[in-house]
Amino acid sequence: MRLPIVQIDAFASAAFKGNPAAVMPLAAWLDDAVLQAIAAENNLSETAFILPDESGESDFELRWFTPTNEVVLCGHATLASGHFVLSSDPERDRVTFRTRKAGILSVARAGSGYELALPAWGPSPKPLPHIVAALGVEAAVETLWHPHRYALIVLENAAQIRALDPDFRALGRPSAADPAAGGDAEVDVLTIVTAPGDETDVISRVFAPGAGIDEDPVTGSAHAVMTPYWAARLGRDRFTAYQASARGGHLTCQLDGDRVVLGGQCVTVMEGTFFLP
Repeated sequence: MRLPIVQIDAFASAAFKGNPAAVMPLAAWLDDAVLQAIAAENNLSETAFILPDESGESDFELRWFTPTNEVVLCGHATLASGHFVLSSDPERDRVTFRTRKAGILSVARAGSGYELALPAWGPSPKPLPHIVAALGVEAAVETLWHPHRYALIVLENAAQIRALDPDFRALGRPSAADPAAGGDAEVDVLTIVTAPGDETDVISRVFAPGAGIDEDPVTGSAHAVMTPYWAARLGRDRFTAYQASARGGHLTCQLDGDRVVLGGQCVTVMEGTFFLP
């Protein structure tokens, strides 16, 4: 079986920046184990699978897989999927996707880029000492949690964010089975570390070793968690953000009721065929 595959750099204005995602349009869902094997073979932070939505609720169904597991929400691969659809159809200005656990998501044209609408997942304060220790920081300004296993660690300044050197082994195994982690620790956490920015309003880095990704280049879902926090702290519903990974990525963020709207660009870097045995 031959499957089309496109690799797209999301939240990027040029190739080799932002976060690469594979987008694979399907005619019908393959077995979950096959989807997972394809994502592992692609070895990108996310592979997005889309197919026309016959329910009529949206334009396409959408699922995302890391090299090790399916995820609840992925922003950059949704943006990449929107870019794939909209760049293939110049007459279309907006596309919607029905997901398994994150509801209906949308991507719309906005100038030279796109706007991605995600659910606003505001976090709540919670002590997370095992995560703070794994990050190698002495203390955090605040630690917050969202039930979809997102940890938000707030530091004082951008220099601390750039200097982070986590213990990925400890950060990737915060489970009750690990005596060093504590009995109330969570499994497969996406850890967001953020602070006021130096060149943008907000700066962050994101780590997910439990999902096979030590550091994610640019993470849309992390900003779905950060945006409600920073909107309240900054006292305004719009701000700029930079994710300070090696590749780096710029976003605009807006809190719009129960939605977070992220702005960014995409670049297609590869098109090809996946040969499925």
